[in-house]
Amino acid sequence: MKILVSGGAGFIGSHLTDALVRQGHDVTVVDNLSTGRLENLQWALASGRVRFLRGDVRNRRLLREVLPGVERVFHLAASVGVRNIIRRPLKSLMNNIQGAASILQSCSELGGIKVVLFSSSEIYGKGRAGKLSEDSDSVLGATEVARWSYAASKVIDEFMALGYGADRGLPVVVVRCFNTCGPRQVGRFGMVLPRFIHRALRGEPLSVYGDGQQSRCFSYVGDVVRGVLLLADTPEAEGDVFNIGNDQETTILDLAERVIRLSASPSKIRMIPYTEVYGEGFEDVRRRVPSLERIHRVTGFRPMVDLETLLVLTIRDLAHRRGFPVPSPVLEYPLPELLRTAAGSLPSVPA
Repeated sequence: MKILVSGGAGFIGSHLTDALVRQGHDVTVVDNLSTGRLENLQWALASGRVRFLRGDVRNRRLLREVLPGVERVFHLAASVGVRNIIRRPLKSLMNNIQGAASILQSCSELGGIKVVLFSSSEIYGKGRAGKLSEDSDSVLGATEVARWSYAASKVIDEFMALGYGADRGLPVVVVRCFNTCGPRQVGRFGMVLPRFIHRALRGEPLSVYGDGQQSRCFSYVGDVVRGVLLLADTPEAEGDVFNIGNDQETTILDLAERVIRLSASPSKIRMIPYTEVYGEGFEDVRRRVPSLERIHRVTGFRPMVDLETLLVLTIRDLAHRRGFPVPSPVLEYPLPELLRTAAGSLPSVPA
């Protein structure tokens, strides 16, 4: 199958591209490299099954050139990272909304190319106390709080995708990712796990914002890729929205403590008020846990990699990439046979 991956040089996109190549597909990657990196595609490009084009998916002329013959599009190209969004809210809004609109319209005009659109758990906003199901309300804050602009852009993306499906018969699937992590992720856009690991490997203090009791669920990128591919291959998933990730909950303070332990690091934890990082008016979410009932019912998907294993894989990868010795707790950790040589994707793992 001929497939287009927008944002395919990014963290998740590159793992998805690897998995598609392993399945025997021919992949075109379009990425403007604003946050993606060509080194993420080193293995995929060497396979000879990937064509890389540096460009912006908002460029309709580019899409008209690359989409003929494509049977499936995975749309990941977007502005990412809370810190990035807060600093450049207008650019992020325009990039996310216009990019999705360009992809959806182009795929619709070219005969109805199937689109898997990546969204985010951010669309739940302030959410509620329990597990978040796909039909939970989206509760966003005031428009003067910049962080909610990202959530708003993703809400619009989802409405557009479902609208193209309902009004024009475009086959679409929307996936909402919950804190996807793993090898290749970088911390420069505010992603908490690589930021913690890098500082722990250097023996520097780990900065935990607020009181550290805000809780999240961290998902292994290989699990997310596997779930996305299952959804893409399931006709019953078309026209619907799916949470994807892991529902194992932890606090940010506990995450920092786990990273220090597995890194055998002398690092200390430093508690920092949100105002010192994001300025006045920043709003965080106390708890965000996905319900995975819908994706399990439709595809049989369950996450396979727990938090401890995710941390081991990510620490090992970052240590190799940054030239640090691999910490002994990571070397001694009994990885499952399936993961001992994993680069991040698990395309062949059954549900």
